[in-house]
Amino acid sequence: MSDYTEMGRKILKTQPFSQFLGTELDALAPGSVVLSLTVQDAFKQQHGFVHGGVLSYLADNALTFAGGTLLMNCVTSEYKINYLRPAIGNKLVAKAEVLSTGKRQAVCQCKIYAHQEGEEERLVAIAQGTIIKIEPKS
Repeated sequence: MSDYTEMGRKILKTQPFSQFLGTELDALAPGSVVLSLTVQDAFKQQHGFVHGGVLSYLADNALTFAGGTLLMNCVTSEYKINYLRPAIGNKLVAKAEVLSTGKRQAVCQCKIYAHQEGEEERLVAIAQGTIIKIEPKS
């Protein structure tokens, strides 16, 4: 396990909402991250698909983790998400990477895949966002 992954897992443990959902950090390296989430029935909407809010959370967190490896103390300034198809499966995997970075901001992209046992992963959403550096609290 890389030092980045170990550091990222410590950060993830300080996020109560991420802990509530059961988010896992699978890999973290400069400019990229892989987050995963085991799908629970409580995450689904009335048609049995994972709710868009869960996908949106996962994209937001992945974008900020990826950007955070280059900017450190940062938050999401804005992002856009496209839902490509219903998220059906037992696991979601978000893979994000930095597309461009400067001194105070990074533009990142995230792809979210749904995994179902015995089937090929399916791309279910793509997000792009801007991550900005903030001053740490004193």
